[in-house]
Order: sequence, then structure tokens, then C-alpha cells
Amino acid sequence: MTTEQNNSYKCSDLALATVISLSYPIEAIDRLNPRKAEFIFKRDDGLDTLIENYWRGELRVEPQTYFNQLRIIKSRLYGAE
Repeated sequence: MTTEQNNSYKCSDLALATVISLSYPIEAIDRLNPRKAEFIFKRDDGLDTLIENYWRGELRVEPQTYFNQLRIIKSRLYGAE
């Protein structure tokens, strides 16, 4: 699930958040809902294009780079921030 608010973009999809975080820093992680965290990114036109390309299956990411970024995100999500 994703949410768009003004200049920020919230995303609870771990795979999408991983792809976005390869190009955009995670501004914050919203943990208000104990069952689902949301990653918050600063929104711009480039981010919107990246998300559209993700859902269209038009992105190409080097697998090891993706996996390493996923590990970093999981560490931030489940560890102390």
C-alpha cells in the first residue's frame, strides 16, 4: 500500500521501498501501526516516474545491489533507529 501526501510519499511495500531507496533516502519510518511500518520518502517528479516504472516492470536493478539494500532496510526496520 502506498500513500501520497503533499511533498512526501509513504510506502509499506518492502520491495518497492527497497527500489526507491536505491535512489532516494528514507526520510523516516512511520511505526504508528504495530502491524505495518511505512517508509517515508521526499516526493518529486523523478520519484513518481520511478514508481510508475516499477509497477510497469520497466526497471532493471543489479540483483546483488538490490539484495544488499534490502538487508539495510530490514536492519533499519527491525533494529533500533
